[in-house]
Amino acid sequence: MNLTSRRQDSQEARPECQAWTGTLLLGTCLLYCARSSMPICTVSMSQDFGWNKKEAGIVLSSFFWGYCLTQVVGGHLGDRIGGEKVILLSASAWGSITAITPLLAHLSSAHLAFMTFSRILMGLLQGVYFPALTSLLSQKVRESERAFTYSIVGAGSQFGTLLTGAVGSLLLEWYGWQSIFYFSGGLTLLWVWYVYRYLLSEKDLILALGVLAQSRPVSRYSRVPWRRLFRKPAVWAAVISQLSAACSFFVLLSWLPTFFEETFPDAKGWIFNVVPWLVAIPASLFSGFLSDHLINQGYRAITVRKLMQGMGLGLSSVFALCLGHTSSFCESVVFASASIGLQTFNHSGISVNIQDLAPSCAGFLFGVANTAGALAGVVGVCLGGYLIETTGSWTCLFNFVAVISNLGLCTFLVFGQAQRVDLSSTHEDL
Repeated sequence: MNLTSRRQDSQEARPECQAWTGTLLLGTCLLYCARSSMPICTVSMSQDFGWNKKEAGIVLSSFFWGYCLTQVVGGHLGDRIGGEKVILLSASAWGSITAITPLLAHLSSAHLAFMTFSRILMGLLQGVYFPALTSLLSQKVRESERAFTYSIVGAGSQFGTLLTGAVGSLLLEWYGWQSIFYFSGGLTLLWVWYVYRYLLSEKDLILALGVLAQSRPVSRYSRVPWRRLFRKPAVWAAVISQLSAACSFFVLLSWLPTFFEETFPDAKGWIFNVVPWLVAIPASLFSGFLSDHLINQGYRAITVRKLMQGMGLGLSSVFALCLGHTSSFCESVVFASASIGLQTFNHSGISVNIQDLAPSCAGFLFGVANTAGALAGVVGVCLGGYLIETTGSWTCLFNFVAVISNLGLCTFLVFGQAQRVDLSSTHEDL
């Protein structure tokens, strides 16, 4: 009876799971719509406000100053009150901030200060998203389905960047940079309304807010065995690999639009702002399908995770290097598309490996790892602007991306594991 009941519950939960998967895919899409609005607008805003490369780098990197501060908090809150509630509350705030960014830019003559402040605030609010998402998926999705589910939801990052690149390029040309912020912020607030109206009850949100206000745990499992976790080399390997993946991705996300606009000024913006992310969407879905398929065929989980990281960090860095050694627009688009597309294999590698290691506190552990990545993003994006400004060449930037990627890959290949480390008992490697 118990087994039959579980199967019925699983069948009944399937439509709800599919609804949430689609909703979270759209939420991730809108997260990146808002996040990538500034890189798309950087050149136009720099012309309007007189920013040089170093000042533009400060604005672009300031997002990560806030982003790195709320990663652990977001993961821990997701483990305590439910990741879906954390995501909804934060999205309502960063959607509003995005929509009023043009107003903030014109509050005074201190444009750089106000834009830096708004980006820091955006980072603080968006920093909770992926740790809360990881917590939610680790608790609700089986191991054999995690990679594909995470890849579907993670593909929203490419959808969002693609949407901003395609629609944003047109809005930028027709109505100015302000319209991009209105567009992405408005869509986010519509999404928040939909989730609140159809997927979450008011009672659940009030209960969650009450838990936060009273600072009490919702279950006896809310304590994090952080000492046990950070004594394991596999945990440090996961953190370092996530740091490398996040830093490399953030540097390319922030500087690729400027690279194409300055290197190929006569090229159509919608091409280089769309094609790489258009390639990344099927690449992300394929990586998730391939990962789960290999595990279901009997391959060890750690073998599959390392294969995915070899593609996501190793092979992608080769194409990043190629970007610095070509003067052809077509080749540059191909290399950028290959590098960005292969980086999506990280969703089926290190992102899922964190759930393998500690499903009971995956949100917390992912928060720690992504904090390291965000801190590296701050340094990486700023250093990228400095390298470009001082050398006058983009080659140094792409060499930097390759070095960071391969350091993370080597660490994970040597020390990475897929057995649970959040329990006191010993488990066999999967």
